[in-house]
Amino acid sequence: MKPIMETTIYFIIFASIAVLGGFSTITRRHPLSAALSLVVTLIALAGLYALLAADFLFVIQILVYAGAIMALMIFVIMLLNLKQSEMPPEEQIEKRVLVTLALLAPLFFLVQTAIVRQFGDAAFQPVAEGFGSIKPVGMLLYQTYFLPFEIISILLLVALVGVVALAKRRA
Repeated sequence: MKPIMETTIYFIIFASIAVLGGFSTITRRHPLSAALSLVVTLIALAGLYALLAADFLFVIQILVYAGAIMALMIFVIMLLNLKQSEMPPEEQIEKRVLVTLALLAPLFFLVQTAIVRQFGDAAFQPVAEGFGSIKPVGMLLYQTYFLPFEIISILLLVALVGVVALAKRRA
C-alpha cells in the first residue's frame, strides 16, 4: 500500500470543505446564510488553487471572489432587507436533498471510474517555472485586454448604482 502524500490529504480536506459549503449554500433558507456558506466554498477553492501552485488564482480567489464580490452580494442582501415571512416556505428540504443525492450518486461513480481509467497511475509533470505567477497575467490584462477590463469595471459600477437606486425606491 502506497503512503498518502501530504498534498493528497490537503486536497481531500479542501475538496470536502468546498463540497459541504456548496451543499450548505443550496440548502439554506435564508439568503445571508447561503451567501456565507458560499464564502466558505470560495475560500476552500482558493486552498485548492494554492495546492496547484497557481499563486495568482489563489490571491484573486481570496481578494476578488471571497472578498469583494461576496461583500457586494451580502451588501445587496442586506439592502433588500428580506423578512422571514417574505421568503417562500421550504417544505421537505431533507427529502429533496436525499432524492437529489440518490440521483447524482451513480453519475459521481461513473465520472470517478472514467477518471481512474483515463489516468490510472499516470505520473504528472511538475509545473513550469513561473506558472501561476502574476507578471504574465498582469501583462496580458493591462496590455492586450485593457479595454475589456475597464468596460467590466464600469459595468460593475453601474450595477452597484442600480442596486442602491432600487433599494432606495423600495424603502
